[in-house]
Amino acid sequence: MPPRFPPGRLAEVAGYFLRLGITAFGGPAAHIAMMHDEVVKRRKWLDDQRFLDLLGATNLIPGPNSTEMAIHLGFLRAGWAGLIVGGFCFIVPAVLIVTALAWAYVRFGSLPEVGSALYGIKPVVIAIIAQALWNLGHKAVKGPLTAAVGLAALALYFLGVNEIALLFAGGLAVLIGENLRRFGNGGATGYLMLLAGSGSPALAAVPFSLPVLFLIFLKIGAVLYGSGYVLLAFLRADFVVRLGWLTDRQLLDAVAIGQVTPGPVFTTATFIGFLLGGMPGALLATLGIFLPSFLFVAGTFPFIARLRDSPLAGSVLDGVNVASLGLMAAVTWQLGRASWVDLPTIGIGFISAGLLFRFKVNTTWLVAGGAAIGLLHMFLR
Repeated sequence: MPPRFPPGRLAEVAGYFLRLGITAFGGPAAHIAMMHDEVVKRRKWLDDQRFLDLLGATNLIPGPNSTEMAIHLGFLRAGWAGLIVGGFCFIVPAVLIVTALAWAYVRFGSLPEVGSALYGIKPVVIAIIAQALWNLGHKAVKGPLTAAVGLAALALYFLGVNEIALLFAGGLAVLIGENLRRFGNGGATGYLMLLAGSGSPALAAVPFSLPVLFLIFLKIGAVLYGSGYVLLAFLRADFVVRLGWLTDRQLLDAVAIGQVTPGPVFTTATFIGFLLGGMPGALLATLGIFLPSFLFVAGTFPFIARLRDSPLAGSVLDGVNVASLGLMAAVTWQLGRASWVDLPTIGIGFISAGLLFRFKVNTTWLVAGGAAIGLLHMFLR
């Protein structure tokens, strides 16, 4: 029989992920940093190593990493009901916000102003990610080999190597390095090369269809690895080039809304669905892009502990973990350059980092404070 969980745990999962879905600005790296701060450091649902293993597992399956972490953590805390409730509560606030913004976009033909609040939020997010990198790095870097893999992932990312290739290469490098004696003496050099994507041929516009909309987003949710920029490439190939349902401007507006609202960036699908098919389109697009994540987590969760217990699989997981932190560091650097743009934002960032590292202030309050400072800055200019 499956283990029984106290009834209060499900309410705990629902309450936490609902709040996170409302306040989690900044994309997947920031979401994961916030989850780490809350469920590892504050609530102690699990330890750093288990958190890293779950993060490594989400990096090995398609779909949005932070959403899959919410689903994993809900499952860990409250079983099958927690799996559904954790993911649902993390996704729904963003879906509602994006749907409202999509309605305003269709009704008024322009995007609402959010720049002032984001001006103050973005430097806070960088501080939150930096704290998570510091805390997780102590656990993930287990010696010179894993340190080298993490630094290599960081450097190769800036040289343009695909992030999925780096994750698998990191796992392979640590597997070979830690188990070299099992296979005999000799050196090991690992190189992973990736597939080049092919473009879609331009076609005449195809009539809009709700079932086709759902199937396209189901396909994207089932195969997409990587960042929001990879999502943009998939969306453009299908909706702009192949079907002719969107213009480039509409697509970029949809991606912008997904990035500036709290919760998963994949709620870009909600915006596109509403734009094309109203409320039914928004619901079907959202279901299509997120459904594979629930199925993948349900299918892989039982095997994560076994992976850690196996010396070979555990080595792969260690390599994927440290490579994913290298990628996270690279993205943080890029985002930081775009967020810490003047003395006020640099000041917000350093103050936030000090409050996090020294006083362990809750990240939700820091995000709210950053938004308030951003709005105040607008009025004082």
